[in-house]
Amino acid sequence: MHTKLMFDPIAVSVGPGHRRELSTLSELHQFMDEFDPSRRGKAYGATARAVEAARTGEGSIEQASAAFLAFAKAAGILWPDDGSIYVKPSVQGFGGYAM
Repeated sequence: MHTKLMFDPIAVSVGPGHRRELSTLSELHQFMDEFDPSRRGKAYGATARAVEAARTGEGSIEQASAAFLAFAKAAGILWPDDGSIYVKPSVQGFGGYAM
């Protein structure tokens, strides 16, 4: 059950311009464990419980996925579907000064 696929992968931002797709309950669980404790909001606990319940068969994959989507939106880490994330390239020039 740990590797059971969800219906649709969920893409989240894991740094400027970097995305991570989560498509199994194990990946959701790992992501929740690794999420920065200082950024965990109110939705974190409910989401972690929903993911764990789905992993143990006490909850559904749909509930875990919906809870994670709500958490990702609240935390501001949900990757937009429209590709609107833009990362400004670093400036390279002479002696560190832009030309």
